[in-house]
Amino acid sequence: SVSIKPTVTLKSNWSQIFRGETVTLRCEIIEGEGVWWWAYEWRTTNRNSPASNELKVNAADRDTFSCRGRGYYKFTQWTNYSLTVSANKPLAKLTASDTIIPAGGSVTLTCSVSGSDGWKFDLLRRETESHTDQFIRTTDPDGVFIVSDEGVYSCRGGRGDPVFYTETSDEVTVSSPFNSLFPAILIVGPVVGIVLIILFILLILLWRCRRSKGETFF
Repeated sequence: SVSIKPTVTLKSNWSQIFRGETVTLRCEIIEGEGVWWWAYEWRTTNRNSPASNELKVNAADRDTFSCRGRGYYKFTQWTNYSLTVSANKPLAKLTASDTIIPAGGSVTLTCSVSGSDGWKFDLLRRETESHTDQFIRTTDPDGVFIVSDEGVYSCRGGRGDPVFYTETSDEVTVSSPFNSLFPAILIVGPVVGIVLIILFILLILLWRCRRSKGETFF
């Protein structure tokens, strides 16, 4: 064997890895030792893998991976690499610039995941709380959505191949000015109607009472 050791890195530059994600490790040899072509071998806690400078793995707690190079009957030293994995799946957060859509306008919804990066965001919507979620669209890492339709919105982040999803965010209800007043109208309208009917009945009774006494109403 030769004294050099390969370098093992995480292919993505994500600041945090979560249990269950699929990530890619890359093994590279910088120094040559007179060898211009290297094959690579991986060794994991569970298995040996095919010869390749990249290894796709499912992140789990305390996984350790090792890589070495092989070329012209020479072997490098093994390089060990340990994944630091967060146990809990992250929760997406959805915020709204306003929850009432102005007449002819729109509101801005922003989806984010705290403490980690590399996400693309899906916006989900349902018309009412009794309906099922419908996928609206995906945005790039800024997580900004402009919406002009009322409904119950939520979002989630996704990254990697296959895609690993965050927990879906809490819901945000966006409504139009008319519908925001509609519950109040449903309550106030019947009450006003009943009061008017009572006043009308009282006026009729008063008119009949005065008429029976020969009095004019005014």
